[in-house]
Amino acid sequence: MGTDVRVLQRDDWDQWYDKLIRAFGGVPESSEEREVWRSLTETDRSLGVWDGDVCVGTAGAFSFRLTVPGGASVPAAGVTMVSVAATHRRRGVLRSMMRRQLDDVREWGEPLAVLTASEPEIYGRFGYGAATHCVNIEVDTTRVRLSVPPGTDDVRLRYAAPADVLDACEAVYARKVPGRPGMVARQPGWERVGVLDPESGRGGASPLQCVVAERGGEVVGYARFRIRPEWETAGPKSVVVLRDTEALDAAAHAALWRFLFGIDLTSTLTALGRPSDEPWLSMVSDIRRCGLRVRDSLYVRLVDVGAALEARTYQAPVDVVFDVEDAFCPWNAGRWRLTGDAKGASCARTTDAADLALSVRELGAAYLGGVSLASLGAAGRVRELRQGVLAEAAVGFGSVVAPWLPHGF
Repeated sequence: MGTDVRVLQRDDWDQWYDKLIRAFGGVPESSEEREVWRSLTETDRSLGVWDGDVCVGTAGAFSFRLTVPGGASVPAAGVTMVSVAATHRRRGVLRSMMRRQLDDVREWGEPLAVLTASEPEIYGRFGYGAATHCVNIEVDTTRVRLSVPPGTDDVRLRYAAPADVLDACEAVYARKVPGRPGMVARQPGWERVGVLDPESGRGGASPLQCVVAERGGEVVGYARFRIRPEWETAGPKSVVVLRDTEALDAAAHAALWRFLFGIDLTSTLTALGRPSDEPWLSMVSDIRRCGLRVRDSLYVRLVDVGAALEARTYQAPVDVVFDVEDAFCPWNAGRWRLTGDAKGASCARTTDAADLALSVRELGAAYLGGVSLASLGAAGRVRELRQGVLAEAAVGFGSVVAPWLPHGF
């Protein structure tokens, strides 16, 4: 008996989700977490692979809008909840879901697909490139100090229950989204993910806490975090576990990070997935004691090369013909002429001679401006066919701020 790929039906969600949880270790989630993900799942954009009446593969695609260089909010399929039952590995289950999903995304008219990978080697063969990176931190706050900008002392901080200030925090987040490539505009319901706080997910730390930054009665920033108590013979050495933080200006940003550095009875601040160019990194007295570790984050796949390249702007003028290799989505393969600048761009099929040759994976990696086409060229993954054009294109594709995805999905 063969397997069958089909669109998820609402009545099959529990079996589908249970198979996903088992594939990721089998640890059950809280009823609150489960209900949140049930409500967010777009069943008409989700796929299951069935072997008879048993679900053996899962995949979904959230309806996202992704910020790209220039500030446009572009429709993107947020690929998620991908799993294959251990009993059905190496039978083409994943490939069949990726094939159907990318065909669907193209039909929906969404030029991009994005995902975060549980294992980085999986998705390259389907045309996804690692487009953003983030930093994990472990700061020795007993040895590191912050040099804060003028106005920091004018910011008022106060504790608040995370749920009570959720709307105000979401308003801050929404104002930040257009300014950084890679950020996702949160649709209704997604705000609940930021305040999920099951005891099983605390790792021995406190319930979720929140501090908001205010100026003139307006919330201009927030930080959500936990405290993990630790003691030794010499005294306390508790850990601040930062979940997320956003601020609208330098003073609010500095006030929140100074607070996090200085919480009583703590000696370490940890956080996962922070931007690689976050301002506090330029305020610290000793960057070596911040325990920075870079890792991959958002993977980008151009589903429609022409529409995707037209959707963003370019920080310097570009006029380049790409010869794109895309075996998995052959409608993208061939030569495309991109012309653009900081005001806009056009990208269309051409018969002109190619300037750069690359695969759609490399184009996805460079798309948000965080990975240089020049560095990909140095690695032999982009071939320069007209002298000097690689450097010109690399400058144009760059981004003033590092692209960053604030949360997983």
